[in-house]
Formats: sequence, C-alpha cells, structure tokens
Amino acid sequence: MSSIHKLKSIMTKKDKLNLFILLIMSIFLSIIETIGISAIMPFITLASNPSNITSNEYSKVVYDLFGFSSTTNFMVFFGFILIGFYIFRAIYSIFYNYLLNKFAFGRFHTFAYRLFRNYTNLPYKRFVKKNSADMVKTIVSEASNLSQYIQNLLMMLSEVFTILFLYSLLLLVNWKMTLILTLFLGIKVFFLVYSLKNKIKKQGQKRASKQSKFYKILNETFGNFKIIKLIQNEEKLYNEFSNASYGYARANIINNTLNQLPRLSLETIGFGVLIGIVVYVLFTYEDASIVLPIISMYALALYRILPALNRILSSYNQTLFLSKSLDIMYDELSYTPPKEGKEAVEFKEKIELKNINFEYIKGKKVLENINLTINKGDKIAFIGESGSGKSTLVDLIIGLYKPISGNIIIDEIELNSENIRAYRSKVGYIPQSIYLFDGTVGENVAFGYEYDEEKIIECLRKANIYDFLSSKEGIDTLVGDGGIQLSGGQKQRIGIARALYSNPEILVLDEATSALDNETESKIMDEIYEVSSGKTLFIIAHRLSTVERCDRKIRLDSGKIV
Repeated sequence: MSSIHKLKSIMTKKDKLNLFILLIMSIFLSIIETIGISAIMPFITLASNPSNITSNEYSKVVYDLFGFSSTTNFMVFFGFILIGFYIFRAIYSIFYNYLLNKFAFGRFHTFAYRLFRNYTNLPYKRFVKKNSADMVKTIVSEASNLSQYIQNLLMMLSEVFTILFLYSLLLLVNWKMTLILTLFLGIKVFFLVYSLKNKIKKQGQKRASKQSKFYKILNETFGNFKIIKLIQNEEKLYNEFSNASYGYARANIINNTLNQLPRLSLETIGFGVLIGIVVYVLFTYEDASIVLPIISMYALALYRILPALNRILSSYNQTLFLSKSLDIMYDELSYTPPKEGKEAVEFKEKIELKNINFEYIKGKKVLENINLTINKGDKIAFIGESGSGKSTLVDLIIGLYKPISGNIIIDEIELNSENIRAYRSKVGYIPQSIYLFDGTVGENVAFGYEYDEEKIIECLRKANIYDFLSSKEGIDTLVGDGGIQLSGGQKQRIGIARALYSNPEILVLDEATSALDNETESKIMDEIYEVSSGKTLFIIAHRLSTVERCDRKIRLDSGKIV
C-alpha cells in the first residue's frame, strides 16, 4: 500500500476535511505569490519609462479613472497598492502557515491519544505479547514523527502549487528563456531525487531501529536497577546504550547533511543560469533597458522558485526519512480493538465454567476441557506446578482472557463482550509484584478511580498499614518510583488497599505473598481472609501453608483439573 493510502486510512473524516481546506488555501496562496511577482514587471516598465502610462491601454484606463494629475502621482499610487498587496500576502502567508502547523502538529495529539486508547483497550492476550518500550516509543516518538511527516507533505504540496503558477507566468513572458532554465534545473532536480532517495530512506529505517533499541535499553535498565548494581557489569550496558544512541544520532546527522545538498546545488545552478542570461542579453541587445523589466521579474521569480524547489526536495527527503514512522503508525492504528459493551451483570450465586479450552499458540492447548462451579463467597486455592495453567485459568475466570471454546456463565448469564466490562469491575487483583508509581500512597491506592480521602483511609486501615503511615505523612507519604521507599510487606499492603478501593466482589491473589518471609506472609494472609469476608476469594499459590484455610483446593496439571 502506498504512503498516501496509508495516511488516508488512519486519518478521520474531520482530518480529511481540514486537509482539503488547507489545500484550497495553499492554491490561493500560490496565486497571490504569482500576482505579487508578475506585478513587478509592469511597475519597473512604467517607472523606467513614465510615458508608457498614458500610451498603454490598461494603465491609461486606471490613470483616467482616478484622474491623476501626473505620472508621478500614478506611480506613487501604484507603489502603495503593491506595498499593501505585499503586506496582505505576508499576513495571509503567516495565517496559512499557522493553520498548517496547527493541523500537522495537532495530529500528534490525535494520533498519540488514539494509540493510548488502542493500547489500553487491547485484549489482554494481545497486550502481553507487546513490548512496553515499543509502545512508549510509538506514542511519544512515532506519533510526533508522523505529525512532522504530514507537515512536510503539506509544505511540499504548497510549494508545488507556487512553482506551477510561477512557471506558467514565466512561460507566458518568455518561453525560450524559461525552457532553458527548466532544462538546467530539471536535470539537477532529477539527479538529486534519484541519488538521495534510497540513502535517506535507509537512514530513516536505521533511525527507527536504533530508537527502538534505545527505549528498550532504558526500560530494561531502570526496571532492573538493583540487579545492575549487583552484577557490576555496567560497561556492557554502556556499550549497548552508546551503540543505540550513536546510531540514532548518526542517522539524523547523515539525513540533515543530505538535506543541505539540494539547496546548495540549486542555488549554484539557478543563479549561474540567471547570470548567463544577463550576459547573453547584454551582448544581444544594444539597449539592455528594454529587457530590464523581464530580467528583474525572472530574478525575483527565481528568488522565489529556488527556495521553493529546495523546500520541496527537503520536504520530500524528510517524508522519506520519516516514512518508517508512517508504516509503524499504520500498523498500530489499523488494528481496532474489539468493542466491549456496558451491559450490567450480577454475581449473586455462582460462576460456571463449561468445557473451557484455551491456547496462546494455535494447536497448543494450555487449558483443556475445564468444568468448574464456583459459588459466591467461596475461598478457592488454585495450586500446581509452574506452567500447569493455574494463573491462566484464573485470568479466564476474571475475564482477562476469552476461551477458544466453551462458556463462562455468571448466574445463568453467559459472559460475553457486552457484559465483560461490568463483570471485570467486580474484581480486585493483588499481583505477586505490586507496581507503585512515583507518587503518594493515596494516589497509588486510588489509581484509576476518583480520589476519595475517606475511602483511601478506610482501605488502608483494612490492609493494616494506616497506623504505620500515620507516623509519616499519612496518605500523602511518597512511595518513590516502584515503591522503593517501602518494604516488601508494606508494598503488598498498599496493593491490598488498592484492590479493596473499588469494593470488589471477587478478590484475586496471584502469588501475592510468595516473595515475603513466612512471618510477614502469615500476617498478610490473616488480613486477606479478614477483608475477604463475604467476598469470593481466589488464591494462586505454591505454598500449601498459604491456602490451608481455603474451602477448596483445585490442582492443575498440564492444563487439566486433577
């Protein structure tokens, strides 16, 4: 698929309408530019020979209509009209460029927001296959690069219209001189495009590859800082980071250097040809003043055309350099997450799993023919060896995964895409590794919900950590990035408080205490059983001591209940 088709497919109807309006405005701007340059020739002609004012049929009509007393007054009037026109052209050009940049860089917000929504609405099965560093890079960098791609594309189109109108004007004035100019510039432009195209595109691919590696190294390093401090092998990391960082910088250096070649080449050839034409005129015509207006207009037109040609080539090269960003954004935005409705579902009696089968890779079942009934208020332990499928089964029960066959029934109502959101909202989840972002305890507990101070304190009391926090800054205590300011047990209790904040009907402990010492684990499990009174509790664990008070223990082996 071509780049234009990819861009069209990821743009909204409103974007396309705004793009069309900008296109019309750019054509109007090109007409204004052409009029501004074409007006120079009659102005210089009349100024160099005022008698032409009354002898020329067009200027004579204006002269008589306004009743000028002298040709000097007429030229002053003509001069003010031109100045006023150029002021209008400048204001319109500024306004157009403002709208162009607003549209182009406004797409960063649009695309970044759409990506963020897409990623957060991905099916869990699809999400876990993605690299978080790549997703961050795509939202932060590729969305920004695509907005620059659009800006360069619009700039290129705008300048193309300007050149077309000016070129038409020059053909009308002197087609021979214009064709000579075209021949020299055309050959050079073709050579520049042909020679630079693949080089710039290659640098764009290197830029995307090195930037992706750059983000991954940062993510892996800061996420495993303790391990890095212990292994004492920072030089390996430094080398990897340096390679990615330098590769990214080098791709940009080469691209920006190559982008300077068109301007320097075109200026040299363009003005060289113009000087040649002037020399030719001086030797051909005895009175050079006859063709002075034409030469002046050509000089002014060339003064406008050369930068326009340079901007076209520069913008074209930038679209090549950033084309990988368009490919990445197209791939990400082409996928539409399945829609989930807001239909209500009640859980008052039981959850039934009927003939459930599930697989991550086609043909390799992780869960096979699972049949299970869970009554409301049950305390159930899921046990088994690593890889037996216990975590996957619980993820299915709480609606994170969708079975490839079979049904999950909630109080005689089948779980489906229309009621899955309402069902998930009934679940409080406590993972093995509690992630706490760099903020206050209160902000971490209320994550994803409206901030309610009383409710936060209530949940912290239930998790038996509020007394500890009271000796510090209370719910305003800072936890540090990843909860580095807290102990493992304290982080776990804040995780419990977070899970309780939505007042869930189902609590899930996914190896939540496996990293704690026996004493801390015993205390936290006492608290879990206490706060889960009246709730359905699922515990995934290896240690039997963790689940000894559960009503039922469901053992899994190779994806089957045994």
